[in-house]
Amino acid sequence: MRKPQVRLLVAGVCWALIGCTPAKQPAGNSTETVLGSPGPRVYVTNEVSGDLTVIDSVTRKVIATVPLGKRPRGIHASPDQKTLYVALSGSPIAGPDVDESTLPPADKSEDGIGVFDVAQNKLLRIIQGGSDPENFDLSKDGKQLFISNEDISAVSIVDIASGKVLKTVKVGGQPEGVKTSPDGKSVFITSEEDGTLAVLDCAKGDIVSTFKVGHRPRSVAFMPDGEHAYVNAENDGSVVLVDVIRRKMLKTIALGKPGVIKPMAVLLSPDATRLYVSTGRGHQVFTVSTATNTVVGSVTVGQRPWGIALSPDGRTLYSANGPSNDMSVVDLATNTVSGSIRVGSGPWGVVALGR
Repeated sequence: MRKPQVRLLVAGVCWALIGCTPAKQPAGNSTETVLGSPGPRVYVTNEVSGDLTVIDSVTRKVIATVPLGKRPRGIHASPDQKTLYVALSGSPIAGPDVDESTLPPADKSEDGIGVFDVAQNKLLRIIQGGSDPENFDLSKDGKQLFISNEDISAVSIVDIASGKVLKTVKVGGQPEGVKTSPDGKSVFITSEEDGTLAVLDCAKGDIVSTFKVGHRPRSVAFMPDGEHAYVNAENDGSVVLVDVIRRKMLKTIALGKPGVIKPMAVLLSPDATRLYVSTGRGHQVFTVSTATNTVVGSVTVGQRPWGIALSPDGRTLYSANGPSNDMSVVDLATNTVSGSIRVGSGPWGVVALGR
């Protein structure tokens, strides 16, 4: 027997909170949800269609599509997994070969961080995120956001409760990847343009170190001990192992021919024995052994895989595939694609939560 469907409208409720703007609902969009879906949920941000796809991981069905705003990209959960934060940007989409002078001007009123309530399946409010927020991470206590502001070469520190930008700090050109260290004392920010990692001291709120890590880094994954990290080097076709304490490159792990294999996101398995790497135009997700720092497998997914996430049990990998408008489901025991789920237009980021 089919379960009834209930149409829910995401209301543009005005929240009387400092630094917040009402959640906006683009015209012509709605949210449809199947009540009582049994499985853990997977959430995919769709950069082009401006919405969030919600998927039941057991039935592999789309159970909701929630309008968010312009260009939703980076997505992360609060420590208690009750809230999702999504980076929104009013800057026009520009690929690597696009002359940005030919694009329409940015709409700064659309910049912000969407605050999404998991239980209500609803966008509650939009808080400040600095200029053109792309990706971010949370402080370990879940009270602050550290956000890359790509168009002004900066990182913003935001207080979630008040919705205020506490400080904006200059970093290298085109910052993207942001990752808080396991001890919560520092934040690493990648610079695509400069090929560097900037280290933000959380207590001081200042950049205390910057060092080279390869060409066009976008993502960082810390080992649990916080002494080493992996960083992608997109234009080198490789992943770099970094000594976090000494702030230097230790090893370059080649994945394939530069320009063909373009490493994007890096993600560790729960036991940190495996590193998973999406490769954009390479159409693949690679598996690297962290014991030997060698490639031990790869799987072909959709077109231009970008954001990746693991199921709560670590047995399944989800890959957001931009141009193919779908999400691949990878069985990690066999390293094969076990399914493909149609999502919105231009999927960018993905998060998987338990229930």
